[in-house]
Amino acid sequence: MSTVHVDLSAELLELAEMSGAAPAQAAKLIALELFREERVSLGKAAELAGMALEDFMTLTSERAIPLHYTTSDWRDDNQTARKLAQ
Repeated sequence: MSTVHVDLSAELLELAEMSGAAPAQAAKLIALELFREERVSLGKAAELAGMALEDFMTLTSERAIPLHYTTSDWRDDNQTARKLAQ
């Protein structure tokens, strides 16, 4: 994955409470927003944020961002679970 360097004002970083670990924190915030807008999947957002899936799910919960888990998703998962249980 290629990287890009972005200049951000000190004030912006301070307001976002990212003074120490700005690149990692910025990646998390961008990934959260992309997921919230349903532009990337949960797994892809976790990957972009550099986090384990479970940790990213916790982060979405802390930020009150829904997981976009639909009834159709549940049916698919339920069907897969039944197949695996056989």
